[in-house]
Amino acid sequence: MRGLRSLEVWKLGVVNYIDALKLQEKLALDRKLHRRCDTLLSLQHPPTYTVGKRQTVHNLLIPQSELEKIGVELHYTQRGGDITFHGPHQAILYPIISLRDIGLGARSFVEKIESTMIELAAMYGVKACPGQSGETGVWVGERKIGAIGVRISSGITSHGMAFNIDPDLSYFRHIVPCGIADKEVTSLRRETNVVLPEGEIVQEQLISCFARIFGYSNLIWKEDASV
Repeated sequence: MRGLRSLEVWKLGVVNYIDALKLQEKLALDRKLHRRCDTLLSLQHPPTYTVGKRQTVHNLLIPQSELEKIGVELHYTQRGGDITFHGPHQAILYPIISLRDIGLGARSFVEKIESTMIELAAMYGVKACPGQSGETGVWVGERKIGAIGVRISSGITSHGMAFNIDPDLSYFRHIVPCGIADKEVTSLRRETNVVLPEGEIVQEQLISCFARIFGYSNLIWKEDASV
């Protein structure tokens, strides 16, 4: 009989993007060296645009000099994917897990992340699905509700998923989200007829979906973990 698969869940609240990036790097190294078990960071960011490793900053539609005026930071990262927005009322999960230990390849890992967000949307009567060819993330019809951008190094994952609960969607007007033009970005609030609970509850539901889909049966919660 297989033993319980453990996942340490860090609930961090709102965290500056750079602080979260440094924490991921530290935890990924610890995981690589077998100093810790698989870990899931649950958090939100202040308004932030991030650009993936392809450096597609041309998909930022306003001058970088204007970003401070609208209260947004811009950061370059080593994750996959194109430019995206992170902000309040968006549920972000960063898995720091060993794909080798759980027997997953990169494609299967991304598919399970997609399934995590699709399952959460379904809890609120929203039918979401993976993107078509060339379209990353999770979609409701022609509208994107969840973004995916991951990094895998030595079999250890970092970065992850961002699911739109009820963010200020106007920020997406200043970018070509994930490099896909002529498509809208949406949110759970916009798509469901159900009255949403507090954002923290929705974020915890996303964690539960992740744990079930990835097969973690023993969750170790770290409330208000310090970055």
